[in-house]
Amino acid sequence: MSTGFELSREHEEFRRSVREFAEAEIAPHAAQWDREHHFPVDVVEQMGKLGLFGLTAPEEFGGAGMAGEDGGFTSLCLAIEEIGRVDQSMGITLQAGVGLGINPILTYGTQEQKERWLPALVAGERLAGFGLTEPGAGSDAGATRTKAALDGDEWVVDGAKQFITNSGSSITSLVTVTARTGTREDGRPEISAITIPSGTPGFTVEKAYDKLGWHASDTHPLTFEDVRVPADHLLGQRGRGYAQFLATLDDGRVAISALSVGCIQACLDMSVAYAGERQTFGGPIGRKQGVAFQIADLEVLLHTSRLLTYRAAAIKDAMDAGGPGAPTFAQFKQAAAVAKLHSTESAVTATRIATQVFGGYGFMEEYPAARFYRDAKVLEVGEGTSEVQRMLIARGLGLPVE
Repeated sequence: MSTGFELSREHEEFRRSVREFAEAEIAPHAAQWDREHHFPVDVVEQMGKLGLFGLTAPEEFGGAGMAGEDGGFTSLCLAIEEIGRVDQSMGITLQAGVGLGINPILTYGTQEQKERWLPALVAGERLAGFGLTEPGAGSDAGATRTKAALDGDEWVVDGAKQFITNSGSSITSLVTVTARTGTREDGRPEISAITIPSGTPGFTVEKAYDKLGWHASDTHPLTFEDVRVPADHLLGQRGRGYAQFLATLDDGRVAISALSVGCIQACLDMSVAYAGERQTFGGPIGRKQGVAFQIADLEVLLHTSRLLTYRAAAIKDAMDAGGPGAPTFAQFKQAAAVAKLHSTESAVTATRIATQVFGGYGFMEEYPAARFYRDAKVLEVGEGTSEVQRMLIARGLGLPVE
């Protein structure tokens, strides 16, 4: 499979169908959802009916079966980009629903776990979250304080997680959490992943965060007090929970990069339109070089970010397809970090430019520039901060960076 930059005709047609849905069903309501901090379950279910949650899942679980050479991961990135172009909150809902909810179960789950959880998740009827971050732990696995101990045929989980997306909605079915399950021979904590169904006694979804952005996204802190789940709720190999999640993050970085591309596209579209309409000194502001040059910079940010994102997605699909000459995981990991770093920082810059183009109106919540400005910052944080991406890129170059 080619790892070039041109999309296939099928991918372009798919993009158009998602764009039509986003513009008809999401764009008209995004500002209101943002103001009301409303999570639109009905729209999530519509996204499920379109098959957006099942693009990378096998047909046996209700998915499209578009893995590897069929370009399923690229299709997912296109969907996230187009949804994120009109509403970043719904874009991250799709990204996290697949990347953090479905993919860990699909990749590391047993056949029984897949049959139990995936059909409803793939259909968009249910959502799942993944709990890694804690009040004192995120990238530092050794700082994880949540614990899980075997008591007969049950895991007993105690601890807390924070910033967990899709964890407390009315259609959330489970959250997979990382927890200390013992101590390794080298003295470091043994970290495993355990699935905890919503409604399990002792599992409390705390009040939703009052966030700077992503107001229509479902995000909560979680607490676990003597939470008991069957031993077969262990996801993947015991002691490999953190390593499994790190691998999951590589896919997520490209998906966040796609969400960032949608943000930059929105900034370019609204800036071009406003610069052609806003009149000052007898003409549109777009004929002033001070404005026109900033919008030209948006075009550059868009194309570089999009190309890096599509390249990383194509490498992922080619790697999954396998065969002679297939890219290595190391190549994908480096491409994912490069795309994530550049696209997210470009998105933050793009929202600043768009807000400047709008002038005083850009500071008003009635204009979408303000919403995108608030939404963009977290892109540099989630799925690995910009600092982490620079560390990974440096390591990929052979530098002994800590």
